[in-house]
Amino acid sequence: MTHKIEKTDAEWKAVLAEKGAEPAAFQVTRHAATERPHTGKYDQHWVQGEYHCICCGAKLFDSAAKFDAGCGWPSFSQEAEPGAIEEITDTSHGMRRVETVCSECGAHLGHVFEDGPSPTGLRYCMNSASLDFKAS
Repeated sequence: MTHKIEKTDAEWKAVLAEKGAEPAAFQVTRHAATERPHTGKYDQHWVQGEYHCICCGAKLFDSAAKFDAGCGWPSFSQEAEPGAIEEITDTSHGMRRVETVCSECGAHLGHVFEDGPSPTGLRYCMNSASLDFKAS
């Protein structure tokens, strides 16, 4: 799968280091690792602003769509703009889920589930290590 922004692992590591990303960011975003629940810096973060892809800076979510799902990861009911997030069928670990990646650079963000609040009914369950927050 190709995306608008393509880099080697070494280039992504350099980008993340330059941004001061947390140590887990490379494994999460480029190799679909998952941070432990209730450990991410944005799990209980309620400041008004925007959440962007830590790798490429694309806007992914607005804080108005964030809610406390109690799952241990930052959760959002909708993406900031249609097409900001790409959905991919994930059958790893003996499960069938929908993986979410940044549509610009393919960074793994988390998964989306159909158990969120109205009106969308969606829960975008994200890894904090995939996100960069900008206050408004």
